[in-house]
Amino acid sequence: MSILVFCCVALPFLVALALYFTQDGGLRKLLVSSSVVVMGLAAVALGTNGAFHLHVETFWGLPLDAMFGVLDILLLVYILGLGWKLNSRPVMGMTVLQLVGMLYLKFVLADNAAPVTAFAPDGLSLIMVIIISVVGGLITIYGLGYMDLHEEHLKLRVSRQPRFFAIIFCFLGAMNGLVLCNSLSWMFFFWEVTTLCSFMLIGHDQTEESKANAYRALWMNVLGGLAFVSAMLFVQKSLGTLSTELVLQKMTALEIKSTAMLLPFAFFCLAAFTKSAQVPFESWLCGAMVAPTPVSALLHSATMVKAGTYLLLRMAPAFAGTTMSTIVALFGAFTFVATCILAVSQSNAKKVLAYSTIANLGLIIACVGINTAASMMAATTIIIYHSVSKGLLFMCVGAIEQRIGSRDIEDMRGLYSKMPRTAIITFIGILTMMLPPFGMLIGKWMAIEAIARATQAMTPIVFFVALGSAFTVLFWARWAGVLVSSTKLHERPTPGHPKASVIFSLRALCGLAVFFSFISPLVLKTFVEPSVAGIYARFNLKAEGFIPGATLTGTESFFWIYFLFILLGIGVWFAWRAARKIPSSAHARPYFSGLTAEQDGAVGFRGPMNAFEPVKVSNFYLSQYFGESKITRGIDIISTAFLIVLVGGLL
Repeated sequence: MSILVFCCVALPFLVALALYFTQDGGLRKLLVSSSVVVMGLAAVALGTNGAFHLHVETFWGLPLDAMFGVLDILLLVYILGLGWKLNSRPVMGMTVLQLVGMLYLKFVLADNAAPVTAFAPDGLSLIMVIIISVVGGLITIYGLGYMDLHEEHLKLRVSRQPRFFAIIFCFLGAMNGLVLCNSLSWMFFFWEVTTLCSFMLIGHDQTEESKANAYRALWMNVLGGLAFVSAMLFVQKSLGTLSTELVLQKMTALEIKSTAMLLPFAFFCLAAFTKSAQVPFESWLCGAMVAPTPVSALLHSATMVKAGTYLLLRMAPAFAGTTMSTIVALFGAFTFVATCILAVSQSNAKKVLAYSTIANLGLIIACVGINTAASMMAATTIIIYHSVSKGLLFMCVGAIEQRIGSRDIEDMRGLYSKMPRTAIITFIGILTMMLPPFGMLIGKWMAIEAIARATQAMTPIVFFVALGSAFTVLFWARWAGVLVSSTKLHERPTPGHPKASVIFSLRALCGLAVFFSFISPLVLKTFVEPSVAGIYARFNLKAEGFIPGATLTGTESFFWIYFLFILLGIGVWFAWRAARKIPSSAHARPYFSGLTAEQDGAVGFRGPMNAFEPVKVSNFYLSQYFGESKITRGIDIISTAFLIVLVGGLL
């Protein structure tokens, strides 16, 4: 096990060091590709072996606890230096508070600390490792081809790819370390590494816009880091340990959970909300789309934002059955519906993806707040399928933008004639987010049922989730409609020549999205159900609404999943066949009450003064009702009130 953990956690940092000094493009591609394969195989091997405990006291002769203590301090000093360089008082102030807290934790409270098992991953941790290493690895391979074209567009004389891929591998290593380690102190180190990596990657292009958005991501996540340190101080003081396993054992053993005992978990929730870009912190993730597409794909699918949901899922047993848990559910459900509404008003494809990511994370958080075994199973399912499909869609948008020079959905009309393979893969990616029998919809069905059946479910939570789901169908279906709106399906398309690494990654993730949906009952039975059952068995919790082997994980479910896939395939085949038979002459022109006109090959109508007005076909985005400038302020005020109630109510 130690070798596999090394390959997932330490190896990426060593590869990052090598990549930073590798200027040769061919060698860099070889190093990246081989390292991704090793990480992926190690992650799958870990996942298939099941939960384990690994006691590691030294690394290359150095005591690990002391080493991580020093690394925590050094990392905070570096972030303090960044705050000084950026002349940011908020960053410097919050970092100084973190430093004071960590020094107090290490040198004053450490005497009472109980020994901590280095690594104690369970089913949830191992699912996350597979997502990070496999999906993150494919995104990294995609970046090899993407960054070549990206730097050609920027006309850079000196390539920044050595630094870029070095940070990417640090990101992957930190995420694997975060989900595998058992010590909260170690977790904090990896937590802050992801903050630093995201800051560097968002600002990679070094434009004024990218620098501004990188700074926003930094200060918001430093706020989350301060909440994390505060939580550790309270946990160490009250429970005498920073072992995640022991903390949860002690909390779940309490019959009555006092306000003082719940306060650190409110701080953990605040840290998770900032990392997962929940409202009112959503602006840092929306701003991150200025970064190269591989960065956006990593942030949204395999790394940064999933760290927040992982922390909440990990800590959920500690506050199960409390009012605090209900507030978390309300907060997540509100974020879900609010950001779905914002997504409806967007024609920028990356913004649609960004808001839909925040929305799905909100749904996961709502499931965590419901805090039953059924809702936790739904949350884990959504994490798995969202990671694959959202990574795929971001990579598709990046490839499309490099070809047509736009990320606007309206500019994707007729995309099939220019990029047939990418258009089809994008269409499939959208279907996996919204239609049965794909895994994302299965996860949402499970979430809605779990929320509706839970004893602590409130009417607003059910209403928010139902309404948000309706808006989700609206913005996905609208985008899918644009992609299939080509009038030249009967003609042979003229595809471009994308980089091999780009098309390989797109096909691989598309294949994974479809394949894992095809075997979704097996995925639920083999990975999701055991991970949730293990948590409830370990901490002797009542698994309300959880019936092993029932519904989607039962053998009978395979029939329905396959039957739906066959129906979907037949329907798509007949529709495609019919569309290709329609001659271009059969397409009717728009009718303008007899005022239709044509000028220079363009169709339009005659307006006032007999002026020619060309016709423009476009979706209705409801921006005058749901635009960012219209409702974001109100959303942020309401969500801030939730946070005040969550944390302030316990102080």
